[in-house]
Order: sequence, then C-alpha cells, then structure tokens
Amino acid sequence: MAITKITTEHAPNPAGAYSQAILAGDFLFVAGQGPITMDGKIARGTIAEQTRLTLENIKEILLAAGASMSQVVRVSAHITELNEDNFKQFNETYSEYFSEPRPTRITVGSQLLGIDVEIEVMAYVGK
Repeated sequence: MAITKITTEHAPNPAGAYSQAILAGDFLFVAGQGPITMDGKIARGTIAEQTRLTLENIKEILLAAGASMSQVVRVSAHITELNEDNFKQFNETYSEYFSEPRPTRITVGSQLLGIDVEIEVMAYVGK
C-alpha cells in the first residue's frame, strides 16, 4: 500500500512535526486543524466562527487530495469548554458542512493550546 503526503498552500502549514494529511490506500487522514488563518495567526471569535474556519481549512486539504467533505466518514472534534451553548453553536455550524449520511463523530472536551476547537477527519477516497 502506498502512503502519500498531501499538502496545500490553501490551508495553514502544520505547527509541529506532522503532515497536513496522509493518503493511505483508500483512506485520507487529515491532521487536527484549528481556527488558524493563512498567515499562521489564531482567529479569535465565537465557537461558531472558530468551527467555520477550522472546517474551511479541512475542506481545502481535502480538495488538495481530490476529495470533498461528502467523502468524510469519521470526525474527531475537540472543544475547550464543552458546555451546552458551545456544543449547540459548534453543532449548528458543523451541520452546514456535512449532509446525509453524515460522518460518524466524537466530540470531547479537551485542553487545547490557544484555540477553542480542533477537528480531525478521515475520508474514504476509494472507488
């Protein structure tokens, strides 16, 4: 099985020792993304605004691999303050990016460095 590193200049560069995405066989693994602008700055704002930017970054990485949001089968979402209001804002924004059948997902409260949302996805890109 071939393993291919996927990169794009249309999403922020990794801030550490990891790849934006890896294509392994029929699956594309997109590293955890956050509300980071193209110039590497953390975007402040509501949880909805941070979720939207994070998902736009993911969308660009998927596009670089020839994939789309409709091919995402698994999502891991991390939110610093997982309370009812934040979850509602996150979920409403998230719903704009995924249609039926929506991917499986886990959403957990996590300690994040300077951001309020981090999301990673796995997409099926096989035939």
